[in-house]
Amino acid sequence: METTLMILKPDAAERNLVGSILARIEASGLKIARLEMIRLTPERARKFYHVHEGKPFIDDLVAYMSRGTVVVGALEGEDAITRWRELMGATNPANAAPGTIRKDFAVDIQTNTVHGSDSPASAAEEIPYFFPKPL
Repeated sequence: METTLMILKPDAAERNLVGSILARIEASGLKIARLEMIRLTPERARKFYHVHEGKPFIDDLVAYMSRGTVVVGALEGEDAITRWRELMGATNPANAAPGTIRKDFAVDIQTNTVHGSDSPASAAEEIPYFFPKPL
């Protein structure tokens, strides 16, 4: 059993895609173990994306992630990290496979609708950032 972080970014909420995306997650067999709608402050968004500090896109990313409601969740299942990343599709929706969330819903590489942990180490850091109490 593995757990990964899921974020449905502000554009997902703004465009009423939350239910459709959650339905795809459930249909994939992943279990939604935690779920919460929140609004990130710019400071909290910057701290979460600290790995991108110093990159040219960090300020735009922080502004995007703090512009509206996000849905954060923890997904569980066998190979949850890989399965969620496959369901999300490539970061750049132009390169995402047909039928993936990003191919079907993302606007562009920055407004790409969803986030997921990219490794067990990232999941171990990211999940407690939003869910400090054990699952």
